[in-house]
Amino acid sequence: MVIFEASNFTLPTPSSLSSLPLTTSLSFEPSSLSLSLTHFDSSISLYPSFSISDSTLPQSQTLIPSPSSSSAFLLLRRHRSPDSTPRVVFIVAGPHRSFILLRFYILNTIGNVFYRPKSVFCGDCKDLRFEPNLGVLVNSKHGVSIKVSGSVNYFAMYSVSSAKVWIFALKIDDDDDDGEVVRLMRCAVIECLRPVWSVSVSFGMLLLGEENGVRVFGLRRLVKGKVKKVRNFNSKVPNGGSVRDYGKNGKHGVAVKQANVKQNEGVCFMALKGKGVETKSISKVPISVKVISIQALSQRMFLILDSDGDLHLLSLSNSGIGVDITGHVRQLPHIMNVQNLAVLPDVSTMSQIVWISDGCHSVYLFNATDVENALNEADGDDGDKKLMHLPVNQVLFSGEKIQDIICLASNSILILGQGSLYAYAIS
Repeated sequence: MVIFEASNFTLPTPSSLSSLPLTTSLSFEPSSLSLSLTHFDSSISLYPSFSISDSTLPQSQTLIPSPSSSSAFLLLRRHRSPDSTPRVVFIVAGPHRSFILLRFYILNTIGNVFYRPKSVFCGDCKDLRFEPNLGVLVNSKHGVSIKVSGSVNYFAMYSVSSAKVWIFALKIDDDDDDGEVVRLMRCAVIECLRPVWSVSVSFGMLLLGEENGVRVFGLRRLVKGKVKKVRNFNSKVPNGGSVRDYGKNGKHGVAVKQANVKQNEGVCFMALKGKGVETKSISKVPISVKVISIQALSQRMFLILDSDGDLHLLSLSNSGIGVDITGHVRQLPHIMNVQNLAVLPDVSTMSQIVWISDGCHSVYLFNATDVENALNEADGDDGDKKLMHLPVNQVLFSGEKIQDIICLASNSILILGQGSLYAYAIS
């Protein structure tokens, strides 16, 4: 394979008052080629169509003003037309006074521009309120940190200060082709007993990165709720709860109970392996490491990055739908102190490409199939403790210190340096 530099893009300059790098992180949505750049002042530039063949960034962009704490892309699929092209929504969470503010931007494919919907309908949920000039206010303190992760029709939001994870559903009415009215439904709330360092919603799974391991929820179990048709929304229901605890959904008085669970209820926690130190009194004491990134390789395999810079492979034995979730975690060979991890969000490809960076000047490329093969060989080694070998296919070197990396396609990558944006492709 030959590596060639495709483009060197000039980054936007939201402010000239700081000597810090102006752009700090990237995100990408492959089906629409949408790119977001988060700047040092927490403002965000949205580009609806990005291509490495362009010599400059597209002129058409949406500038989302600061402050923002976290953001994510989400795909909306209509239930009546599951095969239709999904709508792309960009979600931004940030503070407004002491509350959490959610802002939504929908991609108009005809005009190739992101726009804000005229209204977001929050139903009867008293903790959500739409303000036309702002967005949706969540009646919870923003605190020090918010994390948002999007998937198809659902997104998760974690608040450190509130110690909660909210699961929301988002939809556009089937008869609303313009997407002017968006419906936001809170489906579940998880009360967190332990800190959460990363959140991922992928393939019907909610994964929480904690200390020394990953906690996995079946998303369908969280969001399906209990359904009961009622006439009086102040009446009682058979399980002893008030229907006021239900969120009204639809036009026919259907109430869906919100799931309220604790972090350790009905889920599977899978600990990281190989993390420990030898002592005289105890043979091995676990080292406290944090799971800081979770990337999906397939429906049942996830790549995990911990705070020590080590990679792990999480393999699930089943889908978690209707059955208990089981699986195991295996540590990959230590190639470098990994700071950045990028996997193509589109996992329909047969051979998944993984990019990792040391956060300095190098980026390594390897194949996810090689990861699984190396682990399978180690499992069948009959206890000889053979050193696992993970073949690296390519190495890139950057003249600038690397801040972030994202996959654009199975053969291309975008690298954010200190002041430049570089695109590379493989031929």
